[in-house]
Amino acid sequence: MARPALPAVFLSRPITHRALHGQHDNCPENSRAAIRAAIDAGYGIEIDLQLSADGQAMVFHDDTLDRLTDQTGPTRSRSAAEFGSIALRNGDGEGIPTFAEVLDIVAGQVPLLVEIKDQDGAMGPDVGPLEAAAVADLQGYSGPVALMSFNPHSVAEVARLAPDLPRGLTTSAFDPAVWSPLDAGRCNELRDIPDFDRVGACFISHQASDILRERVQALRASGVPVLSWTIRSPAEEAKVRQGADNVTFEGYLSSLPA
Repeated sequence: MARPALPAVFLSRPITHRALHGQHDNCPENSRAAIRAAIDAGYGIEIDLQLSADGQAMVFHDDTLDRLTDQTGPTRSRSAAEFGSIALRNGDGEGIPTFAEVLDIVAGQVPLLVEIKDQDGAMGPDVGPLEAAAVADLQGYSGPVALMSFNPHSVAEVARLAPDLPRGLTTSAFDPAVWSPLDAGRCNELRDIPDFDRVGACFISHQASDILRERVQALRASGVPVLSWTIRSPAEEAKVRQGADNVTFEGYLSSLPA
């Protein structure tokens, strides 16, 4: 499958994990405030997408509301309007933004790395609505953007819907103890990144603690850009950069290029 190239800016500018959150008061993850803070600092931005009950792409990490808000229950039970009225915890009262709103804020000023969260529940083929919503929102967006997912079926759907959009696989060690409800067999499959060529991926974003895995470094040696998540200190960043082309960081300020 033909694959678009990852824009070079994704390799030259460190990427904030869920935007630049936690560095200031009232700046929770994936919030408008964190996104504006990242833009002001000149960093790239990584965000996450979940699907609303009425088919909108929402910028939110978890599949339930409990950790990040004072509400409870699955994210997919709420409409986009309801999302907008649910205040993010540790914020200034702002609600959960739509992807379209975030695109209007970023407006091409910095690179935007978008993770489509697994909607199948087991990295299977029950995907489609969230990918379609994200691609629809990106119509006419001219800034540097790339989509990725842990679920290869999701990346394949992005390739089908928008073959010119840069796309990649989010990858990890896939330890079965961490990745419940995936069974050990599925973890073993995903760990070897077997779908890279099939889905037309042009990069991977791999778990920092597993960055020196032979398969990861073989891809990098073949010219595949390797990003890494999530780096939480300058010392960890220095170590990870020995095996990755760029970092997705949080909890400190990575050094920007001169």
